[in-house]
Amino acid sequence: MIVEYHRPQTLDEALALISREDPVTVPLGGGTVLNQPSPDPIAVVDLQGLELSGFERRGKSLDFGATITLQSLLEIPELPPSLDKAIRHEATNNQRQVATLAGTIVACDGRSAIATTFLALDAQVHIEPGGVNIGLGDILPKRTTLLKGSLITQVTIPTSPLLAYQYVARTPEDLPIVCVAVGKWESGRIRVVLGGHGDAPRLAMDGTGSEGAEMAAEDAYSQASDEWASAEYRMYVAGVLTNRCLDDLSS
Repeated sequence: MIVEYHRPQTLDEALALISREDPVTVPLGGGTVLNQPSPDPIAVVDLQGLELSGFERRGKSLDFGATITLQSLLEIPELPPSLDKAIRHEATNNQRQVATLAGTIVACDGRSAIATTFLALDAQVHIEPGGVNIGLGDILPKRTTLLKGSLITQVTIPTSPLLAYQYVARTPEDLPIVCVAVGKWESGRIRVVLGGHGDAPRLAMDGTGSEGAEMAAEDAYSQASDEWASAEYRMYVAGVLTNRCLDDLSS
């Protein structure tokens, strides 16, 4: 239950509000999560007045403002095609109009196509206060503690790696039972990330060259059993999809 609504015009005002504990105060981006009913009283801080919805190409990276919508991401010409595919897989057209990038990352679970692909690209997250950049892989397992009283203001991905994304779902519109994203750098660096299970996507491999990638993907999901699929099924599919991604990158 929302008991207070605030729309600050400066970052300092927003940070002062979300640092409160009585009432518990949380940031509001697109509202796709907070608009769901909750029995707990909360105050919300609307971030629309902070001008965090843009993007900028800076050298060999793309900087996305935290409140850029998923639909706006799709309109960026420099966006890798596989990232476009993942964004469309993440949410319907109506949801993409309001869902924000930072909100999607904060609220995601292991079935998030966006978190899977951004993690494969070794995305960096800018957090205030403090002005620190933290790897997305370090943020996801500790979101509750790391982001308490803080705000994601920017997410950055490199533009030099190639990216491939493959998934298996019950229908093309469903969230994945297994998905794999692979980032490949000119240096030969390979990052293999699995989605489809658990609280967050899982980094299966980060190394030089693709040797052992299939085995690493299978090992990463050796215990990934739930109501959607057995671990044995996910292991097999993870290996197959990893090889498909590597083939995509080679061609």
